[in-house]
Amino acid sequence: MSSQLKPQTYRKLSSNSRPLDASRVDKLLVAEWERFAESSFASRIEFDLALDSMPLGVPSSFQHWDPYPISIVSAKGAWMTDVDGRELLDLSMGFGAMLAGHLNPEVVAEAKSALETGTLFVTPSPISRHAAELICKRFDVDQIRFANSGTEATMYAVRLAKVFSGKNGLVKIEGGYHGSYDPLTVSAKPDLQLAGPADNPIPVVPAGANVGEVYVVPFNNLDSLERVFKNHASSIACFIMEPVLENLAIVLPDDGYLAAVRALCDQYGVILIFDEVKTGLTAGPRGAAARLGVKPDLICLAKSIGGGLPLAAFGGKKEIMAAIADGRFHHFGTFNANPLAMAGVRAMDRVCTDESLGKAEALNFQALDRITDIINEYELPAHTVGFGIKGCITWSIDPVRNYRDYKATDFKVAELSWLWSLNRGIITPPGLDEQWLISLAHEQKEIDILVEDFRQIAVALRA
Repeated sequence: MSSQLKPQTYRKLSSNSRPLDASRVDKLLVAEWERFAESSFASRIEFDLALDSMPLGVPSSFQHWDPYPISIVSAKGAWMTDVDGRELLDLSMGFGAMLAGHLNPEVVAEAKSALETGTLFVTPSPISRHAAELICKRFDVDQIRFANSGTEATMYAVRLAKVFSGKNGLVKIEGGYHGSYDPLTVSAKPDLQLAGPADNPIPVVPAGANVGEVYVVPFNNLDSLERVFKNHASSIACFIMEPVLENLAIVLPDDGYLAAVRALCDQYGVILIFDEVKTGLTAGPRGAAARLGVKPDLICLAKSIGGGLPLAAFGGKKEIMAAIADGRFHHFGTFNANPLAMAGVRAMDRVCTDESLGKAEALNFQALDRITDIINEYELPAHTVGFGIKGCITWSIDPVRNYRDYKATDFKVAELSWLWSLNRGIITPPGLDEQWLISLAHEQKEIDILVEDFRQIAVALRA
């Protein structure tokens, strides 16, 4: 499998592995949670205070984890400082939103300039027109509209596809996450007891969601997709997917899969939407679609395009975007294309060069290579996966090709690995299935810290 992958993707399976001692993993987890409690006293106090004014004590439910999350007071470059005064190496980087690094000088300078000319006009402006031109050119799309979050971008893209096509159905990937728009919450991470057979999943609808006609298919399964298209094409408006799944660590498309998806969408008259909210510039200077050589009809962007400022966009073929121009579909938003967010577009367009992103990707692949060597040295039941400037360790000896494979990975060891790093000053997302990100602010020092941290846990697991 790994030999068939395109050069810009990375997956190396372990050349040899043997099982871990389950009791050893359990003992390490107990010790690490005790260490966490001892070193994060101020975060616990902050959490207790926040419970009074925010549900779960956090602004976004994903930020919560038991017993309480780490609370951050400042950040610069590749590092953050928590309320306990600890310096933490940030390998989450806002899922890509902080691609340029915290307080990147170019982003800060553009933001300061915007503060001198105005933060909100609620009218057309050369500022928004110029930013739209930059996005269209970089991502090779005809037209775009700005929004304020990834959820807005995916919601508007799906609604636009429905209006343009005159159909109401949509298809999504099992395990795919696309924000909080009701139809797209279906089977984001479903309970397997409710999800039906692997090759013909049953859509699992969250409580309270009004979803309409939604079909779910496995990633990397063309037969399942064609079966749904063949049976329901007359009512299906669009197929929305991440070209590389990044809701389940990193799941790469099989060789030829995306090209075949493109062909099936053309054959059955289905609009293909790529959700590049999490890929975007983290996949390369022109996004995952260009990197993988398959062009969707519509694309959704956020996170990396704004330099840390709240910003999203959706767009694509002019003939589809014409449904907005002729009044068939209405897209509104007071804060759309506000000058402060447009400052982020200008800055990111300058700093995200082929050279700068190539350097970050080289560091990422170096980390992946070195960690793979450690996995082999200690015969760990794990492997490494990477795409662009993101990488991950998947605790399985087999490649993960879809949601069901992901559910078979070892989440207890994944929890230990995440907690071990956190207790030693490295912060990654708390989902146990996310990926690290090597930003433009990371240097060799940070890569060495990441690799050495993994070596230490490998030693502990085999002690």
